[in-house]
Amino acid sequence: MSTFSLDEDQRQIQESMRRFAADKMRPIARDCDENAAIPDEFLTDSWALGIAPNMIPEQFGGYASARSVLNNAIMAEELAYGDLSLAVAVMAPYLCVLPILEMGSDAQKAKYLPTFCADNYTMGSLAVMEHAVGFNINNPTTTAKKKGSNYILNGKKCLVPMADKAPFFIVAATSAVGGGAGAVEAFIVEKNAKGLSVGEREKNMGLNALDLFRVSFEECAISAENRLPGLDYARLVACSRIALAAAAVGVAAAARDYCINYAKERVAFGQPIATRQSIAFMLADMAIEIDGARLLNWKAAWSADQQDNPLRLGYLAKQYAAEQSFKCADYGISILGGHGLIREHPVEMWFRNARAFAMLEGLMMA
Repeated sequence: MSTFSLDEDQRQIQESMRRFAADKMRPIARDCDENAAIPDEFLTDSWALGIAPNMIPEQFGGYASARSVLNNAIMAEELAYGDLSLAVAVMAPYLCVLPILEMGSDAQKAKYLPTFCADNYTMGSLAVMEHAVGFNINNPTTTAKKKGSNYILNGKKCLVPMADKAPFFIVAATSAVGGGAGAVEAFIVEKNAKGLSVGEREKNMGLNALDLFRVSFEECAISAENRLPGLDYARLVACSRIALAAAAVGVAAAARDYCINYAKERVAFGQPIATRQSIAFMLADMAIEIDGARLLNWKAAWSADQQDNPLRLGYLAKQYAAEQSFKCADYGISILGGHGLIREHPVEMWFRNARAFAMLEGLMMA
C-alpha cells in the first residue's frame, strides 16, 4: 500500500465488483427502493460471486483465500457505488463469517461456516445497534449473565439486517452494564432460540430496500458453547466501521459521477452548467473529499491487515467518510437544482441513504 496502487488481485476484485454493480445493481436499485424489497434473483446472482466461501477454509467447504480487510473495503466501495441497500445484502454473510472465522472456536467454525458454502444464498446478521438516545457501541444495555452452562440474554436491538431470514446471527451484549468494551461478549444466536423475538420490519428514511428489524431477548438462554471465545471487540467494531466508511465513499462517488455527467449535459443560458464557477467548485470539492476519505480508509484497512489496533483509524475513517458522503449527496441535490428532488434522478435516494452513515454501526463487515 505504500505505493498507493492496487496489486493485481485487488484490481481484479475492484473490476469484477464494478461490473456487477453496473450490470446487476444499478438497473434495479430504484425499483428496489420504491418497492422496499430485494428480489430473490438478485441474491442468487450475488451468491455466484463466491464472496462468502472465498474467505472460508477448504476444510469447511470454502476456497481458503487469505483474509484481507483492505480487499473487502475495496469490494464494499464498489458495491455501494451500485446501491447501498443491495451492497449490505450482498455482504451480509460476512457479518457472521468473519467474526466466527477470526474469533470463533474450532467447534463453532466446523458447525457454522459450512452453512455459507452451500449452493444457495445464505443470510448473515449482526445485532449491535440499540434504540436508545446516546447509544454507545462500547456500552450496550443488552445483558448476558452466566447461569450454569448457559448465558441469559436480555435486551433489545434495532437495525438488525435480515433478522427474519438469517438462520443465526451474532449478538453483542455486556456482562456488566457500564463496564465498557472490556465487558462486551458476543454470541451466536440461532433463529429458533427460546426468548428470541423478531419484531416488525423497521421503516426508515433511507435504505428502503433493506430488511432491517428490531430484535428482543427476554430470558433468552444461549449455550456457553455459542460464546465467541476469542472476541476482540475493538477489532470487530473497527472492521465494521472500515466497511461502512468504504460504502460511504462508494455512495459519494456515485453522486459525484452522476453530477459530473448531468452538469455537462444540462444547458442553461446557452452553456453547460459545468462551466459555472459555483457548480465547478462543488464538483472539485467532491473529488477532493472522496479521494481523501478513500485514502484514510485504506490506511485503516491496511493497519487492520497488519494486525495493528485499527480502532482509532477505523473511527476516523468512518466519521470522515460519513460526513463527506452526506456532503457530496447534498451537493448533488444542489447541482441538479429542482431535479435533485425528483425521483427520476437517483441523487435524492443517495441523499437519504448517505444520511444514515452518521448513525449506523454494525451493518457491514470488512
